[in-house]
Amino acid sequence: MTESSRIRTGVDYDKQGKQVSFLAVPSSTNASAYGTVTIPIAVLNHGSGPTFLITGGVHGDEYEGPLSLMNLVRELEAEQIEGRLIVIPCLNLPAIMAGERCSPVDGLNMNRVFPGERDGTITSMIAHYVSRVLLPMVDIQLDLHSGGKTLEYIPSMMMWACPDRGRRQRTFEAIKAFGAPVSLVDQALDSSGILSTIFEKEGILNFGPELGGAGRVDPSTLRITAIGLRNLLKHFGMMEGRISSPEDQGRPPSRMAEVADLESYVMAPDSGIYEPFVDLWDAVEEGQPIGQVHYPDDLGKPPRVNHSPRGGFLLCKRPPGQVRRGDNVAIIGQDLDLNRHGLI
Repeated sequence: MTESSRIRTGVDYDKQGKQVSFLAVPSSTNASAYGTVTIPIAVLNHGSGPTFLITGGVHGDEYEGPLSLMNLVRELEAEQIEGRLIVIPCLNLPAIMAGERCSPVDGLNMNRVFPGERDGTITSMIAHYVSRVLLPMVDIQLDLHSGGKTLEYIPSMMMWACPDRGRRQRTFEAIKAFGAPVSLVDQALDSSGILSTIFEKEGILNFGPELGGAGRVDPSTLRITAIGLRNLLKHFGMMEGRISSPEDQGRPPSRMAEVADLESYVMAPDSGIYEPFVDLWDAVEEGQPIGQVHYPDDLGKPPRVNHSPRGGFLLCKRPPGQVRRGDNVAIIGQDLDLNRHGLI
């Protein structure tokens, strides 16, 4: 039996047509005794086909996903869709409005609290609604992310290395269809409480991009995302038309890559000001110096150098210069070993 949610909505998920409404999350505060946080949601339902859930704004300093989804909702009509498309551009609305990674209401990182709690804080209640109300009706799940203020990725469409070979192959075909500059098989640094894991446990097709970051919005990334979203709808038979490849868009083919293991995440060895030696896309060799930490309070102390743990290319970097020991400053990508992942 599905556990009830405290969140209310005017949406009828079975109704045909286009609905734009909100999820009303109870929020009793000093300023509003019976208040709610209203999270916009759109449902486009037409004909027969799969149910595709797309979310953005799980982290409030990641702007590319919310913008892309708000544009998608405005531009699409239900008659263009075959199936049911559920879109929540700003799932963690309080964090989006504050421009912060975590919610200013309860301090929680939404992407560490799934499946959430019915009677928890706002962040946990939203996670619970996704887990208990939306998940049972979903066939395909996509969650849009970027690097936020503290990281910058080459725009990449990403999947986890799931154990089921058939689902792994179907997911890989989907991320290739999106057509990002990089199509990535990733190893999560910390997968506990992540949105995609609750869908993965239920055997639901799931994937998601990292769309740039650095606390800014790049027009080329928005164009790639807009085309990629429509490519996915076409790939799953929910929209008519031909898939637009990177070559059709005047770009190189998508680079098939992987993050081989957790050692590919390079951390700052000390606190100070970080000087990078390499940029996104740059090739690196194992043991190569890729940056160093300077000590602004001690001119006589030599910088501490970071070395690449393996050969590959710089997939992600940290834009802010100020670092603390343990901050992620780089992620090393490698060309994908199709045999190792059973993708041939």
